[in-house]
Amino acid sequence: MKTLVLTGIRKMEMTDHPKPILKNADDVLIRIKTVGVCGSDIHYFTEGKIGTQVVEFPFAVGHECSGIIEEVGSSVTRVKPGDLVAVDPSIHCGTCDQCLAGRPHTCRKNRFLGCPGQIDGCLTEYIVMPEFTCFTLSPKFNPTTAALIEPLTIGTYSVELAQTDFRNKTVGIFGAGPIGLSVLMVLKTMDTAKILSFEPLEYRREKAQSLGANYVFNPFEVSPAEVTHEVEPLLLDVVFDCSGEQQAIDDAVRIIKPGGKLILVGIPPEGKYTINMDILRRNEISIHNVRRQNHCVEKSIRLVEEGLPVDQMVTHHFTPEETQKAFEMVSGYQNGVIKAMINFS
Repeated sequence: MKTLVLTGIRKMEMTDHPKPILKNADDVLIRIKTVGVCGSDIHYFTEGKIGTQVVEFPFAVGHECSGIIEEVGSSVTRVKPGDLVAVDPSIHCGTCDQCLAGRPHTCRKNRFLGCPGQIDGCLTEYIVMPEFTCFTLSPKFNPTTAALIEPLTIGTYSVELAQTDFRNKTVGIFGAGPIGLSVLMVLKTMDTAKILSFEPLEYRREKAQSLGANYVFNPFEVSPAEVTHEVEPLLLDVVFDCSGEQQAIDDAVRIIKPGGKLILVGIPPEGKYTINMDILRRNEISIHNVRRQNHCVEKSIRLVEEGLPVDQMVTHHFTPEETQKAFEMVSGYQNGVIKAMINFS
């Protein structure tokens, strides 16, 4: 079967791998339909690592996917052959302290699609996953929309993790890529007072505005602190950083009101930030880190069924043979790309 693998920095190659088989009673065989190119995939593509997670080449990346169930194990009851499913790329053990505490996303034995040292990714024609990772979808979904559920869960969980009643609250979002836009779309279901989007790329600012941001700014051309003071003199209740950039963190802490919250969603290239503790301490700003998602797949599916326009993020489609081109485009922010999708037949 066709499988795309990283063979080096900025090198994707098509290879031929054996079709996987069911090994456990709860396994399902999934014929992949659509895979989204994620920012974490791009880190592996351009840097070969995310923090301490270092790729050993060759390696198959990819974790945002949809597919058709083709075969099921003997104990499977929730899905059946022919079902279109969204796939949660995380496999937890169900027995460790984290799983028993309702935190399967920080499972001690977690295995994740397309993560070094864990499981090969889904940029391939078939994968085998446990039944519990698969979520059947209504006819409202197509393979593209189904594959977008995974990044949407990050936005859903990020908003949920803020533990805030967002009605009449003021919010900032740094970054208007797929995750920043997912956060924005989820917030727009919650009657927020004002949403400020900070994004250097004009076409992404335009997309954020079309999806409901009240104000959009280029943080490289204006001072986020100054424009925020003008729009909201008391500053913002919550700020989400979806960029992973040090400058965004520097700007964010200056526009959060005392007692407010900073939600760290983006992944910094070097795995660390420097944060102004004087501002943080004096204003008693809380920081929450986001680790993927927790129990938000079904919530995200429901949001899409109720009309959340997640497909508005998609700008480009590619064939598997064009995967190198797709990764180059996304890593270089070329041709107005926001979300690129790779479609298998």
